[in-house]
Amino acid sequence: MEGQSESKTNHHNIFCAPLFLQDRIKDDGDRQTWRSAKEIVQLIDGSKTKATIEDEGNLCLILTQLPISPISTINPRNFTQPKIQTSLHFSPKDNHHHHRLIRRKARFTAKSVSDSATIDQLGIPESDFRNPAVSTSYRSSKFRKPNQTVLEAQAKVCTGPTQTRPLTEEQAFKVLDTILRSAKGELNDEEEVSKAQLGAFFAAMTIRANAFPEATQWSEGEMRAMNTYWPHLVRTLPPDIIFIADPEGSIMGFGSSIGPQYVGNGTNEMRLVGALREVLAGGHLGYEEVQGVLKDVLPFKLENKTSASESLLSAFLIGQRMNRETDRELKAYCLAFDDELGPPPIADVRSLTHYGEPYDGNTRYFRSTLFVAAVRSCYGESCLLHGVEWMPPKGGVNEEQMLKFMGANVQLSPLQAKKIIEDEEVGFAYVSQREALPSLYSLIGLREHIKKRPPLATSEKVQQFVRARGRESIVAGFYHEGYEEPLLMLMRRRGVRSGLVVKGEEGALSMTTRLRSLSSSKGIPVNYCSGFRSLNVAPAYEADGVSRENFNLEVNAKDYGFEPTDTPRTDRSVSRNIELGLAALRGEKGPAYDRIVLNAGMVDHLLGCDGAQDISSALDRAREAIDSGKALTRLLNYIKISHRLKL
Repeated sequence: MEGQSESKTNHHNIFCAPLFLQDRIKDDGDRQTWRSAKEIVQLIDGSKTKATIEDEGNLCLILTQLPISPISTINPRNFTQPKIQTSLHFSPKDNHHHHRLIRRKARFTAKSVSDSATIDQLGIPESDFRNPAVSTSYRSSKFRKPNQTVLEAQAKVCTGPTQTRPLTEEQAFKVLDTILRSAKGELNDEEEVSKAQLGAFFAAMTIRANAFPEATQWSEGEMRAMNTYWPHLVRTLPPDIIFIADPEGSIMGFGSSIGPQYVGNGTNEMRLVGALREVLAGGHLGYEEVQGVLKDVLPFKLENKTSASESLLSAFLIGQRMNRETDRELKAYCLAFDDELGPPPIADVRSLTHYGEPYDGNTRYFRSTLFVAAVRSCYGESCLLHGVEWMPPKGGVNEEQMLKFMGANVQLSPLQAKKIIEDEEVGFAYVSQREALPSLYSLIGLREHIKKRPPLATSEKVQQFVRARGRESIVAGFYHEGYEEPLLMLMRRRGVRSGLVVKGEEGALSMTTRLRSLSSSKGIPVNYCSGFRSLNVAPAYEADGVSRENFNLEVNAKDYGFEPTDTPRTDRSVSRNIELGLAALRGEKGPAYDRIVLNAGMVDHLLGCDGAQDISSALDRAREAIDSGKALTRLLNYIKISHRLKL
């Protein structure tokens, strides 16, 4: 068997994408959707693809004779790794659906089981079982779950001066009672309020009392609840929490000396405590102060007793966001760890676009950027995507989940990504924050307990994990009004030739062909774009010596010949998002196809890319990349080549 398989591999271009689906995927709503592994495989090339389901309890997709460029025709530049086989087969061992791994190459991990009996037979702990077709399953089981009562309160109070919603008296009493019981050890481990939650909640209460307008300061109900519970809490909570709740001993009215005298534990907390005093008073910090704090306390290691207190760090992060970060504070977050792994590699390409999608993904609508990158790479617009496997608060579908589900290697270093970007048969790559910025990646678990997005949610979208010899551009998505200019400021600070922010659906980068509803007239509309692009000739130059043209507009897809269509729903389904994207790359016309074309062509045009001065020509070029099959081929090439680069 083994020898025959190896022989077959030598004569045929066999590629196995380890896509594991459960036949039935339940949406967030009440309706049920059915997904077949075979359906997704056939979307790639129905006439050239074979799907093998060797047991109804597990699915293994064997993709044979795919329209991937033969290995011999792929640009060999920088590739020295030997060819490896990437087939993964399961076969039944007996009639009880117990499975045996027959052959496993390229170290694919398979957790595809459809019922608890199979889980038990395979010896997989229930807590480790995941359905990779749904975005929520990518949350690490190592992360402690936050207390839901306090988390709901954080959603109301851990936000800005105008968005905060004071708690009712009933809510405040419930939250403080939960905190007191947790501090006394009266709650079980699953319900315990974490120190990160305590830090974020009390930081929010302190900032509201010290610096917020009257409408979002403490309600009368919150005051009564605090007057009732604080005498008990001050005797039960640890000193770091008391400091956060009453740093100057003046808020609670008991004249406690703990807050004013608190300096932290050890040298790694001293600067953090000093900075936090300013933040809790509603103040701001300098660039060097913020960078100093971040470098003192990161990477964050919860189990390490020498690490900074999670309560202090969470208070600092949410406090800076509540005070609305200044430009210098955001720059500090953005640039603090640029040199963590040394200088970024430089790709020998004429153009490179960095895509800054929100790391926490989409929970409702089709996410198109991965497929857009495959399209744009067909005509020399190289792309670099980055993100994480899972990120709070939304925990939605993102690029790493899709690539992992399709079988790509998602552990590429920036240097490996640079090699794939340079490859003439691919031209785009994905880098995980886990590989490029481990210090910031260490905060994901903490960020779940903060509940609201910290400053990093903005700054992490403006990164350059790989540089280019040619022109560079950055594109980032945003949702909340007021963050478009800070994002563009960070892009200018990066020194790129062009920058673009897009208010796509869900705050992502995907512009839509859907008509704007009458009820959505408030605030910045979806499809709003703002940015800058370099000019060849201009009368004035900016500080970095580059002349730029600024622009802003609302993109109406109907103006460019697109029929209005509702955006396809994915509802946290990774497999559904992939299904829509692959169908579009096969040339299937519809809403997903239109969105990929619109986002590829419009980005080319707005960034001032070569050959895209005329928007109609830019859109036609994107359509040709899809209809010719080139974009799909590049995506499949990426999946395959990403494994050849394993170290």
